[in-house]
Amino acid sequence: MRRATLPVAALLGLAAFASAAASAQQDPGWVPKRTASLQALDKVTARVTVLEAPVNQTTSFGTLRITLRACNARPPEEVADAAAWLQVRDVRNKAEGEPVFSGWMFANAPGIAMLEHPVYDLRVLDCH
Repeated sequence: MRRATLPVAALLGLAAFASAAASAQQDPGWVPKRTASLQALDKVTARVTVLEAPVNQTTSFGTLRITLRACNARPPEEVADAAAWLQVRDVRNKAEGEPVFSGWMFANAPGIAMLEHPVYDLRVLDCH
């Protein structure tokens, strides 16, 4: 019987993501903020929109409902970065929405954790 294994690069990526997520929550170098700037892309129309999402409020883009749970930024004396904890639901087929993403997104490393959706892309630009 053969076991499924992840490539080493994937394991390193998961380790980096876990480390970054933990540091965004616990590192004193992160400063809590009240609003996130998010860039949303509709892949069908090529429409790019910058959304301002307040913490603990839901923002809409197309059929997505985006709830920002936390947003942290680095202090001005450090390299600029932002980390946002997002919960994203797609209400296209269900009124209450189907979860399509939940977790930390990072402005400087959007490929670590990203929304995988056939119609929309979403990334964190800044926290303020």
